[in-house]
Amino acid sequence: MEGEARAGTEAQTQPVAGAGAGAGAGAGAGARAETCHGLPMVDGLSADTSTPPSPRSLRVKGGGIVLRGAFEPPGDKSIAHRAAMLAAICAGVSQVRNYPPGQDCASTLRCLRSLGVSVRKDGDSLIVSGRGLRSLGEPADVLDAGNSGTTMRLLAGILAGQDGLFVLTGDASLKRRPMGRVASPLRAMGAMVDGRAGGTLAPLVIRGAGSARLLAIRHVLPVASAQVKSCILLAGLYADGETTVVEPAKSRDHTERLLRFVGVPVRERQASAGSDAREVSICGGQCRGQCGGQAPRPFRLTIPGDPSSAAFLLAAAAALPGSSVTATGVCANPTRLGFIRVLADMGASVSVEPAHCGGPEPVADIRVEHRALVGVEIPRGAVPSMIDEVPIFAVLACAASTPSSIRGIGELRVKETDRVAAVVEELSKMGAHVSEDGDSLRIYPSRLHGARVSARGDHRMAMALAVAGLMASGTTVVEGWESVSVSYPGFLAALHALSAWDVASEEPAAGAGRMAAATAL
Repeated sequence: MEGEARAGTEAQTQPVAGAGAGAGAGAGAGARAETCHGLPMVDGLSADTSTPPSPRSLRVKGGGIVLRGAFEPPGDKSIAHRAAMLAAICAGVSQVRNYPPGQDCASTLRCLRSLGVSVRKDGDSLIVSGRGLRSLGEPADVLDAGNSGTTMRLLAGILAGQDGLFVLTGDASLKRRPMGRVASPLRAMGAMVDGRAGGTLAPLVIRGAGSARLLAIRHVLPVASAQVKSCILLAGLYADGETTVVEPAKSRDHTERLLRFVGVPVRERQASAGSDAREVSICGGQCRGQCGGQAPRPFRLTIPGDPSSAAFLLAAAAALPGSSVTATGVCANPTRLGFIRVLADMGASVSVEPAHCGGPEPVADIRVEHRALVGVEIPRGAVPSMIDEVPIFAVLACAASTPSSIRGIGELRVKETDRVAAVVEELSKMGAHVSEDGDSLRIYPSRLHGARVSARGDHRMAMALAVAGLMASGTTVVEGWESVSVSYPGFLAALHALSAWDVASEEPAAGAGRMAAATAL
């Protein structure tokens, strides 16, 4: 999951002088069949996540494990959400290849279909029939984002400019996560946004500005957050004037890259000399034409592999003697490679070989080989580029010869679970010496042993604990393994393909009924 703003910190929002009202139009929902650029459009949705996966556990056999070979991680989740949403507001048909199979990205497709967007899988491609910038339909029911914070926050920005009433909800975990950081700037832009706890928790109710248009604002983020930044920039498409987001440090910039890719200019600049703060601006309404831009145009895109998903098996290679693993076709955006840089700093052998790139993102093959590891101290400024990889960093740091620490991770307390507490408590069950102090973790060299641990409904905790099981002596059982389907349902198959023998098997959770165990390929 991407970085999100921490609860309890204040943002600053200022209306842009001269931003006013204009004309716009909405349209009712209704799936359409059409062709564009020679691509057929057929109605239907490729993935159905209405039924949650059955509870499962993962049994991991540790000790003497060696991983060798190459694997292709699923398409990047962050890019996929954005590509599908932008395709939905283009006037025409777009083609997106390598769309990831996880539940989070399926939640985005389900919401778009409820808004009248026709989506279907065609071979290895997703075909999206866009309805145009202002023509998403008012749904007959609530929009269910499932476990996906990216779906809820980014879609809120688009819906703020539509004509209609929209209700965004999610699962129990998502309804606990803070939404005030997107609700507040959207209200400042003229959308009506409400929800539980004074409009700070989902379900969110959004009455879009429609023909009244939104107001351009300048919004200062207290914490770097790609999700909040993206929400405001997408809403800026519907505002008259230049909308600017100021972030204290550069967060992942997939939204900016994709907007440029579909013909929408985005301006970036340093906020002040000697500062890490950056200003990101987008023009909407009549201002867009003055900037030489246009409404988003249909596109063809191949989504590169997800570095956050690849990180778990690459970390395992770094920790397990004799291992050498290559992740192929991975997104090599510098804002996403913080953990890869940390692997090198810890002493692992790391090579990044650029691959062919035909879209807005750089792509590379990343190889990691085991070497003796040393501890590192990660400062706050490095956290945004590895925010999803903090749990696996903590696992890997147990294998280092000296202590490690990481600061500025307070926002992890409002993820699918409190990841800071989860890392400390679950790794401690395996013999790790890990301590927390507010928004910091300190990890000491530790010899891990098998134990029964819990993913706590968090897909990244599930995979991190699986890797910890590979590093540990004895057998580790990861309860709540079904959560891995949120982002990387093929993780276990990839692990088996890299191992010469059985290393892990799935089994039904206690009381979950009879289920066949997965075996090594």
